[in-house]
Amino acid sequence: MDSAFALYEVDLHCHTTASDGLLTPTELVYSAAELGLKGIGITDHDTIQGWKEAKEAGANCQIHILRGIEINSEWQGKEVHILGYEVNASSSILNDKLASLRKAREQRMLEILDRLKIQGVRLSVQEVQQLVPGESIGRPHIAQALVEGGYARSIQEGFDRYIGIGAPAYVPRYKMTPEEGIELIRAAHGVAVLAHPGVQRLADGIPSWVEVGLQGIEVLHSEHNSDDERIFRALAKQYHLIATGGSDFHGEERKPGVKLGHWGVSLEVIHQILDLVRHNQVVE
Repeated sequence: MDSAFALYEVDLHCHTTASDGLLTPTELVYSAAELGLKGIGITDHDTIQGWKEAKEAGANCQIHILRGIEINSEWQGKEVHILGYEVNASSSILNDKLASLRKAREQRMLEILDRLKIQGVRLSVQEVQQLVPGESIGRPHIAQALVEGGYARSIQEGFDRYIGIGAPAYVPRYKMTPEEGIELIRAAHGVAVLAHPGVQRLADGIPSWVEVGLQGIEVLHSEHNSDDERIFRALAKQYHLIATGGSDFHGEERKPGVKLGHWGVSLEVIHQILDLVRHNQVVE
């Protein structure tokens, strides 16, 4: 462990192999337990597939699992990610929308592969799909296929050279509006939290998102600096929102230097979120 960092009690932003993380839910939970964390949030992209396995591992390790999801949206040309905690897994509204989002991801992959062919890069659907252990495919899987096919030396080079924003094979993803994402989470009785707002400078959007049901802001994050933390902690206080935090852990090869538990919050924040879940179920 890097001695320059102190571990937090809980890390509420983690990805598994259910989307684009490198660790299975079980591996992630056991890693957190070995570090001494008291809880983690499972927040895969557009899928709740990893929840059951993570819950079982959490029971074995006596570590609290906060069930979550991360949904992408767009506002004024900027990416806006919404975390939804403790949404109702049986919500038909939620599951139908997640299925359509995953379908859009598959279509995006096909379009990227077509553009890669124009660049002289021939990757098959099967070569990419074999790198997707979960049900939610993403560009990191294509970047990994580029590495394994000898077209790039690293995942980052795959993004920079071929599939990142501005690169020749980049294809924009289907995105909802932040309001749609927040309303979807709230309709499933979850708690909607704005993820890493400092990355895209999203402070101006917060008042209108609060009006449609935003209940938290991710204040501590691996890509936030001290100014970001100060600004968004103040906004959380101003609008009476829960201040959450997490590393956005994917695994060293996917996000170098982003270590589990090096960004996060106290265990009390999980209790605050669960209290809001109970309140949402009563009010909504």
